[in-house]
Amino acid sequence: MLRHAVQPTPEVPPVAAPSPTDNQSRKLLGRLSLPERRFVADALRAETVGGVLLLVAAVAALIWANVPAISASYDSVRSFHIGPASLGLDLSLQHWAADGLLAIFFFVAGIELKRELVAGDLRDAKAAALPVIAALCGMAVPALVYVLTNVLGNGSTDGWAVPTATDIAFALAVLAVIGTSLPSALRAFLLTLAVVDDLFAIMIIAVFFTSEINFLALGGAVAGLVLFWFLLRGGVRGWYVYVPLALVIWGLMYNSGVHATIAGVAMGLMLRCHRKEGEHHSPGEHIEHMVRPVSAGLAVPLFALFSAGVSLSDESIGQVFTRPEPLGVVLGLVVGKTLGIFGGTWLAARFTKAELNDDLAWPDVFAVASLAGIGFTVSLLIGELAFTDDPVLTDEIKASVLIGSLIAAIVACVLLKMRNRKYKRLIEDEERDEDLDGIPDIYEQDKPDYHLRMAKIYEAKAAEHLRRAEEVAAGAREPAAGPAAGLAAGRAADAAAEAAGGSSADGGRPA
Repeated sequence: MLRHAVQPTPEVPPVAAPSPTDNQSRKLLGRLSLPERRFVADALRAETVGGVLLLVAAVAALIWANVPAISASYDSVRSFHIGPASLGLDLSLQHWAADGLLAIFFFVAGIELKRELVAGDLRDAKAAALPVIAALCGMAVPALVYVLTNVLGNGSTDGWAVPTATDIAFALAVLAVIGTSLPSALRAFLLTLAVVDDLFAIMIIAVFFTSEINFLALGGAVAGLVLFWFLLRGGVRGWYVYVPLALVIWGLMYNSGVHATIAGVAMGLMLRCHRKEGEHHSPGEHIEHMVRPVSAGLAVPLFALFSAGVSLSDESIGQVFTRPEPLGVVLGLVVGKTLGIFGGTWLAARFTKAELNDDLAWPDVFAVASLAGIGFTVSLLIGELAFTDDPVLTDEIKASVLIGSLIAAIVACVLLKMRNRKYKRLIEDEERDEDLDGIPDIYEQDKPDYHLRMAKIYEAKAAEHLRRAEEVAAGAREPAAGPAAGLAAGRAADAAAEAAGGSSADGGRPA
């Protein structure tokens, strides 16, 4: 998930945001509360920008790795080692990107998850049920598809977790490139899916891809995390305190045998993400705004640059569809993700008796489910961890992630384009602010003050039109040469009078 810095939003008058018990919030994929909508808009705007950078980095890697004149230099650069060997950190650039820079990405993911748990949709069990069930099904079904494909094809089941992750940044970059819009409810649904995906991807990495554990280093990392927590709770401030401590924790976690990105997640989850009285932003939100540019502009693009460069020859592409391991990844992303998320959403609605938002239809949910089949960052990382001892198969798995994501993107784009006109109308309704008070009109329909303001606005417009009508009528009554001019003036005056006072034919309604 790529993001850029989100600037603090100006303070606005309090609004009656729907609570979890409102009728509107009982709707499946119903309208978000205003604060949540603003947060989602900022976060996804950043995701889109970051996703474009990710897309550029991935394309650059593919070109670098497949152009014969420069392909040899690609392996040389990403295999170049740097770092203090005495600390166990003499790593290749590819490993620095995967184990080091991605810790920043997972740090931001940890903050996002914490915010969702304490201030977002996941804080309420009923509101969280839908995206959590959909995300779990969206991970379980792709894994099942992969396992079945490899059991039937006598392949390795080690890569079962590869097709389980959704890369929301890449998904939104695809939407930006093709010019397709999504209403805020569908965007929020996609964002929450990605957050839950990240949570379970972290757990999968920690549990299934940790081999030998150095308990001394792990104990040191845990002690560092405890110190980190106490400093936060004690109100200690200053990057010069936390950045060195974070680097020590990361180094100890790496040497412990547990994947180093777990350190980033743990520190992100420790930050306070709820606002106290008088705060415009919580510490977690503030730090997230500062760290997002590093994740967006450096961490994930460099990971993509050093991980996405795989051979795309006719033979390697053919292997994707003939070997069971890469074929399982493609089917998992394209078929498993779509059926899992759509089926999970339908089951959640069926058993909770929630009604789908009147503005949306089940094909919209199916289209978003197919869009979630775009996997990249975490899928590539898990692919590297699952087949470390087989470089050829690792490259084939990476190629299958790219091809599966491309197929999912094409399917989703076709489905979403069919409803794009509807989506644009919904977005216009969500953003309309005729009284110019900084709050979309759709959130003020139950407020008398809003309707009084709108009445004054329309009265002022009506008065302006009456004034112009009188000016036109007065100009038409001026002496003119010939009876034709007089007849035209009379007709203009009658028209102006009718516009001002109404006619008997329309019951006296204002024109």
